Amino acid sequence: MINTFRTISLLEGLSFLAILSVTFGLLDRSFVFQLGMLHGVLFLAYLILSLVVCSKQNWSLKIWLPLFFASLVPFAFIPVEMFLRKALASPEPVPA
Repeated sequence: MINTFRTISLLEGLSFLAILSVTFGLLDRSFVFQLGMLHGVLFLAYLILSLVVCSKQNWSLKIWLPLFFASLVPFAFIPVEMFLRKALASPEPVPA
């Protein structure tokens, strides 16, 4: 389940950067609807999977809240990926 969450986290972060690229004029505005729809679906999947993973890993609100706020900040998916990679590699649960 963590691997699925890692994938969705990465895709959600990249889709957020793509939307910002449209905002800053780096991408054509004709992609707004498609990028917006894709980002919206990935954002909802991210939120749902973050709750599922936190529940399965017995992580507290102290871990879930930073995961949630990371979905709102550009480039925050990189520290989330580092945290999830560490959580996946360690045999003992991450302290909550």
